Amino acid sequence: MREGRIDAVHVTISYHENFRETVLNFEQWNRWFEQYPDLIMKGQWAEDVDRARATGRTAIFFGFQNPSPIEDDIGLVEIVHTLGARFMQLTYNNQSLLATGCYEAEDSGITRMGKQVIKEMNRVGLVVDMSHSADRSTIEAADLSQRPIAITHANPYVWQPALRNKKNDVIRAVTENGGMFGFSLYPHHLKDKTDCTLQDFCEMIARTAETFGTEHLGIGSDLCQDQPDSIVEWMRVGRWSKEIDYGEGSAAAPGFPPMPDWFRDNRDFANIENGLRATGLNADEVAGIMGGNWYRFYAENFVPQP
Repeated sequence: MREGRIDAVHVTISYHENFRETVLNFEQWNRWFEQYPDLIMKGQWAEDVDRARATGRTAIFFGFQNPSPIEDDIGLVEIVHTLGARFMQLTYNNQSLLATGCYEAEDSGITRMGKQVIKEMNRVGLVVDMSHSADRSTIEAADLSQRPIAITHANPYVWQPALRNKKNDVIRAVTENGGMFGFSLYPHHLKDKTDCTLQDFCEMIARTAETFGTEHLGIGSDLCQDQPDSIVEWMRVGRWSKEIDYGEGSAAAPGFPPMPDWFRDNRDFANIENGLRATGLNADEVAGIMGGNWYRFYAENFVPQP
């Protein structure tokens, strides 16, 4: 990661794991922090990004792609924040106890428990992430939350009409309430998928900036680097189905799709930075999108509510 000058990464530590299983994942990461102290460190606060940069390491910030780690117990929200979680999605494609996922036919919005969990997440400093949630649920979350929320990894639906991408009214609800929108590099979210060009991707970001402003935009790569296909099956199926769900893939291509040749792994972030400059965005705008905006968001939202 140092080759790509990556000072901080938001890492998924839970897809469908329950609380105990998620604790085991925290334990594994703690061992890695102990084994590789010259490369990685645990990230909990914005200043940890500064510490990582100053010492030539990468700060690892944890997020959940699903609220399964809190099970049906609101008291676990504070516990997982204490353990190090900083983002929690309210859904992962399906209906959850908190909200509706983007693959469901009907979107009933934020549930009764969801409203209480959002309030508790606001209190402790656990960011509400709606990347895999349906439109109504996301707009309601942005309006209900007393603190800014995030869509950490998606793209505009008008550019690539994938189920996981977000319509303009959804992006507007998040950004107008101070939230962040992270652009995804996962090929199923890209126009022309693996064949998407760097120019197309960067021009899409520039157009989005024209509509919503640059200060609430960042990169949310959704990069699954060096992961086996068994991980993508766990992501999509978990324990909720006996049948294989291919999500945005297919039976013919069930695994991780190939990345575009201009973003093969984390060492290629410089290509995006150069591509954004080529669109006419100024140096401060590019710096914000490439990490400065996320840094500000971390500083304001990982701490307990005053």
